[in-house]
Amino acid sequence: MSGTAFILDGYVDEPACLGVPPYISPYIRTVAGALLEHHFTVRYLTIDQLRKEPLRTADLNKADLLVMIAGVTVPGKYLGGTPVTLTEIQQVGHMVHGPRKLIGGPVGFGYAAEGGQQAIRQVISGFDALLAGEPAVALDNYLRGNDPAGLLDYTRTDPWSIAGSSVISQHPGYPFVMCELETARGCSHGATGGCSFCTEPFYGMPRYRGIAGIAAEVAALHTHGARHFRVGRQPDILAYGAGAGEYPAPEPAKVEALFSAIRAAAPDLKTLHIDNTNPATITRHEEKAREALRAIIRHHSSGDVAAFGMETADPAVVAANNLKANADEVFRAIEIVNEEGGKRRDNVPELLPGINFVCGLAGETEKTYELNEQFLDRVLKAGLSIRRVNIRQVMPFEGTPAFTSNTLGRHDRRFRQFKEFVRTRIDLPMLQMVFPIGTVLRDVLVEVSGDLSFGRQMGSYPILVGVPLRLPVRTVTDVVVVDWGMRSVTALPVPVRINELPASVLRWLPGIGKKKVAAVIAKRPFRDIEAYRKVAGKSAIDAVLQF
Repeated sequence: MSGTAFILDGYVDEPACLGVPPYISPYIRTVAGALLEHHFTVRYLTIDQLRKEPLRTADLNKADLLVMIAGVTVPGKYLGGTPVTLTEIQQVGHMVHGPRKLIGGPVGFGYAAEGGQQAIRQVISGFDALLAGEPAVALDNYLRGNDPAGLLDYTRTDPWSIAGSSVISQHPGYPFVMCELETARGCSHGATGGCSFCTEPFYGMPRYRGIAGIAAEVAALHTHGARHFRVGRQPDILAYGAGAGEYPAPEPAKVEALFSAIRAAAPDLKTLHIDNTNPATITRHEEKAREALRAIIRHHSSGDVAAFGMETADPAVVAANNLKANADEVFRAIEIVNEEGGKRRDNVPELLPGINFVCGLAGETEKTYELNEQFLDRVLKAGLSIRRVNIRQVMPFEGTPAFTSNTLGRHDRRFRQFKEFVRTRIDLPMLQMVFPIGTVLRDVLVEVSGDLSFGRQMGSYPILVGVPLRLPVRTVTDVVVVDWGMRSVTALPVPVRINELPASVLRWLPGIGKKKVAAVIAKRPFRDIEAYRKVAGKSAIDAVLQF
């Protein structure tokens, strides 16, 4: 079979894989490579593009094959795109009549509309087959006349990831595309069953991808214009290439070789970040973990985030759900990452921890939330920085212990109070420490235009930046922080042209506020900084003012 094949990206979000824009998942590239091996012309379309232009269904109808990739197992809030819903999947299945239709990805594990609901395995009507297991391998088997199922095999998927790298140029965000890089699949904590709610143990014990294959893919992506990478498709980057056991000791030389190879393959990359880091790895193997963190910092780009799956500070919940680390271990891991990654480069810390809380787990009580709040207070009082705190309700999947053993719906009021506590008592002081007024953020990409435009840097958990000016979408600009929101910063483009700013923007400048706006306007144009300071006084952004 050959002809034209469409990849319809419904987006994925798993514990160890993100494919919501600006991210593009590894599944997309390996599926593209498999299709090219079978002599298809590959076209790529996102679910957001189809929503905006429903007449694109006509293009799908003209194709010979349609492959949809979809599935969210760790729901979040997204700015760059919205994952496909089950209703939309079924609509595609029934409205597209021309090609053979296949669907793969974590959607095979089940579906729920949002966190706090059970994810049920679905019979997805309208499609000819579910690509069970590894989508690209299952697709290749299907096209060879075999069952549409297959296990991960890097000897097969590595060449496809290289051949399929050209698909990124069809992404609507190109060249601002974050390429999620796979280094491993499976979880060592699965040796004892894994965390009760996590789908990563479905992939089995860890299988590590070779450095040569990763570097070759990065080189191919770089050739096709990729400059932004995240080593995110693995449960614990510090354990890359490590030995057996539930908590294997890091092998810093392998981490060093991996990141130096990525750098060599894309020497002018702009972003190289990480994602998952197991706090238990850090505390159980402190010296080796420190060496591995230093190796990452030598090669990455600043503003990086090591995401800790803490889930809870309640020891009863840790025990009931076989979680990886207790509160003291997580606290120590936060200290270590602050010590190794707290130094600033390009105006931001090199590497900070991020904390994930999962609510609704077995054993949870009202006291659980009190312990969570006490833990975060402890971190704040210790002067430690956390880049972000994620809070979500568990989405239990069939086949995980949490599917039948959870506390969903029992503490909804306390859950809402905890979120409010974090947003008002923790997030703001953390933002003030990490992004003080006067911080210049480089290369912020505007994603939403309006009287208040919103943008982000390319990166792992980049801060949301609100700019009180109407800036065109896809504008890239440096900005200076002038204030903080609940989970965002307010910033102005650099240089700040004092004599040109409208009154609605002048009020955001430090030292001015609403009271001095009229005085500033009356004294404009200012000739120099000294004339301006006579009205507004000194401020932390004086270095970026322009007259």
